[in-house]
Amino acid sequence: MISISSNLNIMIKAAEKASKSAIRDFGEVEKLQVSKKGPRDFVTKTDKLVEKILIEELSKTKKNYSFLSEEVGSIKNKDQENIWIIDPIDGTTNFLHGIPHFAICIALQSKNEIVSGLIFDPIKDEMFFAEKNKGAYLNNHRLRVSKKNSIEDCLFSSNHEGVKFSDLNMRYSGCAALDLAYVASGRLDGFFHNKINLWDVAAGKLIVEEAGGIVNNINEYRVNNIDIRAASSVIYDDMLGNLKKF
Repeated sequence: MISISSNLNIMIKAAEKASKSAIRDFGEVEKLQVSKKGPRDFVTKTDKLVEKILIEELSKTKKNYSFLSEEVGSIKNKDQENIWIIDPIDGTTNFLHGIPHFAICIALQSKNEIVSGLIFDPIKDEMFFAEKNKGAYLNNHRLRVSKKNSIEDCLFSSNHEGVKFSDLNMRYSGCAALDLAYVASGRLDGFFHNKINLWDVAAGKLIVEEAGGIVNNINEYRVNNIDIRAASSVIYDDMLGNLKKF
């Protein structure tokens, strides 16, 4: 049985509750695809509703913690050393087009360090999570990064610009959080992305590191302009060598 902190327990319950709205609304998106207006406004409302539920649930027992969230921005409460970092739906474009590859992301930052992280894929029912110095998990299974040592055998992910730039074996999934979770679980060997937001990568950074991977220092960037590099420890330097001009 995995021992988790009260904070992570709160995060898991909040994500599970919020996911019910996301799953229900995702089921409606397909019907809206064929309408003239399309589902964009509908999905924006889903994003905001999921965020509202997350904030309400996380605030129930940690009333003083602050927030940094994609939709509402920064909410400064009494305790500004502990901050919940939230992305209600990472992979909104996938959600918008009825593609079942998106995630709910929550991280807890304490004194400028990410100490808990969670990425929940509600469609596949995959809960990736980690706590500082306690390892990373997918549901109840311990995660380890890939051990492949030849870059030719590896699979990497990025955004559109990264895929165009690189001649590595690449994928572009449209969900940075799940890309990082997949690096942690060995499904991918590395992930890189320029000018990304903290709420997209905060949870994933910790999960990759706790699975034995390496992530660059994202604290040196502004929260909405982060260049991230994440990979297994075996392949990290080789990946960076391929990205010198990116």
